[in-house]
Amino acid sequence: MPAWMTVETSTRGTRRVRGARALGAALAAVLVAACGQKPAGPGGAPGGPGGAPPPPEVGVVTVQTRPVALANELPGRLEAVRTAQVRARAAGILQKRLFVEGSDVKAGQRLFLIDPAPYQATVASAQAQLARAQANATQAAAQAQRYKPLVEAHAVSEQEYVNALAAQKQGEADVAAAKAAVQTSQINLSYATVVAPISGRIGRALVTEGALVGQGEATPLATIQQIDPMYVNFTQSTTEVLRLRRDLQSGKLKHASGPDAASVRIVLEDGSLYPQAGRLLFTDLSVDPTSGQITLRAEVPNPQGMLLPGMYVRVRLEQAEATNGILLPQQAVQRGSAGDSVMVVSADGKVTPRPVKVGSALEGQWVVLEGLQPGEMVMVDGFQKLRGSAPVKPVPWQPPAASGPVSATVARPAVAPRPGSAPAAAGAVASAASR
Repeated sequence: MPAWMTVETSTRGTRRVRGARALGAALAAVLVAACGQKPAGPGGAPGGPGGAPPPPEVGVVTVQTRPVALANELPGRLEAVRTAQVRARAAGILQKRLFVEGSDVKAGQRLFLIDPAPYQATVASAQAQLARAQANATQAAAQAQRYKPLVEAHAVSEQEYVNALAAQKQGEADVAAAKAAVQTSQINLSYATVVAPISGRIGRALVTEGALVGQGEATPLATIQQIDPMYVNFTQSTTEVLRLRRDLQSGKLKHASGPDAASVRIVLEDGSLYPQAGRLLFTDLSVDPTSGQITLRAEVPNPQGMLLPGMYVRVRLEQAEATNGILLPQQAVQRGSAGDSVMVVSADGKVTPRPVKVGSALEGQWVVLEGLQPGEMVMVDGFQKLRGSAPVKPVPWQPPAASGPVSATVARPAVAPRPGSAPAAAGAVASAASR
C-alpha cells in the first residue's frame, strides 16, 4: 500500500475517534440536563449531588383573637301564627264558593254561600210575631191608661186596674221576646254566608257546590293560616343549656348584647340562609321527659310567603359571645372521635399537633375556644408535604379563590429551566454531529 494512502486512512480514523468522543460528551450533557442536576458549586450548594432539597412550603394562618358570637344550629319546624278552620254553622245546601283556592283572604271576606231561603223565611216569621206582640202591647198600654182615672173615681174596681197593668207588662215582655227571635233568625241567616274569621292564606275547599253541610255538626269547609309572621318551634338539649350557663357564670362567655341579642337565623332545607332574622319569644319552663329537650319558640318575618307551615329548618341561635374567640378555616381542624386538633408550625419550621376545643361553625370557619395563643401559626394546607419531623417553610395561606394565580406564578420558575435545557442539549448534539 502506498504511503500516502496509509496517512489518509490514519487521518480518517483519528477523526472518527474524535467524533465519537464529542458525541459521548454531548449525550452525557443531555442526561445531566434531563435529570435536572447541576455541578456542585463551591461549598456544596443545595441541589448538588450531595445537597439536601429545600423545605416544602405549607400555607399557614396566624392566630388572632376577637369577639365572636357563638351560634347553635338546632332542628325546628315552622308553624303558622294563627290557624282557623272554616266550618258551616248553618245547615243547608252549599250553593257557591266565593274565593280562589290558595289565595290570600281578609277577615270578614265572603267564602261560601249556603241556601238562605229557609232562614229568610224564619226571619220573616219572627218579624211578624214581633209586629203582633207590639200591637198587643200597645192595646194593653192604652187600656191601662184609661183605667187609671176610672179607678181613682171608683168607676172600676181595683182588680180590673191591676189586670190592665199586668196585661201591659205582659205585652212589653212579648215584644222583647219577639225582638230576640228576630235577632236570632237574622244571625242564623248570616251564617248562610260563610266569611273568613281571620286574614291569611286559604287552602283548598273541602266541599263542593251541592253538598249538604252543617247537618247535625259544623262541617269543615276550608282552613286559613296566617303565615306572616311565622313561628318556628325548636328544641335544645339540657346538656347544652347547662354548659352554656356554666360558661356564662365562669366568665368564659358573656351574654349576647346589642340589637342582635339572641337573634335567630333560619337555614332552609337546601342549605341556604333565610335573609330575614327572627327574634326569640320564649323558652319553655319544663323539660320533655322522653327526650330531655327544652322547647323554644321564635318569630320570623315572612312578607314574601317563602316560609310555609310544617317546613323543616335549622335554627341558628346566638345565645352568647366569646370575648377571645379564634376563627380558623375548617380544613385546618382535624376532627375525630378522640377530639379535635390542629397542626402548629413553629418559627423554625417544626410542625407539632395541638389539641383544641372547637365551638360552632361561622361562615365556613370553626370557632376555636381553647388550645391556641395569639401569634401562633396554624397549618391550613400542604399536609401531604409533611415527611416525619422534617421542617417546613410556612407561607401565608390564601383562600382558594385568591390562591390560584399565586400558585401559578410560583410554579413557573420550577419548570422553566427544563424547557431551556433540552434545546441546549439538542444544540450540543447537532454541533457534535456537524464535527
